[in-house]
Amino acid sequence: MATRPAAKLYSPALLGLATELAEFPLQDALPLRAETRSRSCGSVIALGLTLAEDGHISQIGMTVSACAIGQASAALLARSAIGAEAARITATTASLSAWLAGEGDLPDWPGLDLLTPALPHPGRHGALLLPWKAACEALSSGAEQG
Repeated sequence: MATRPAAKLYSPALLGLATELAEFPLQDALPLRAETRSRSCGSVIALGLTLAEDGHISQIGMTVSACAIGQASAALLARSAIGAEAARITATTASLSAWLAGEGDLPDWPGLDLLTPALPHPGRHGALLLPWKAACEALSSGAEQG
């Protein structure tokens, strides 16, 4: 997917996503956990999940210390994670990574198009991927426990 050269990195819609994170607090009751840090920018995300009996995500919460791109990416993950299967999270993470490397299309996940202005800014890629990597790690921790 091509980006518009004049696209603003920090659009009002992207900045507004950060406020949504308050709807997804990290709670002690979320058993599947991970904390990830971006080596490139120092952003940190602590994330917790709960899976329903059918394996779908039933709860998500996080604490995010990241730039607006990382916060927006985290909000987009959180707002559509409930009801998603673990495989969809891991596939979206892999597709996001490929897209950022110029090796694929933007994954089909609600709202990710708001992050397209970050594509030509490699310094923001780590923050964009961080919540997705945290979710994959949290899901892996559940597989190890099971």
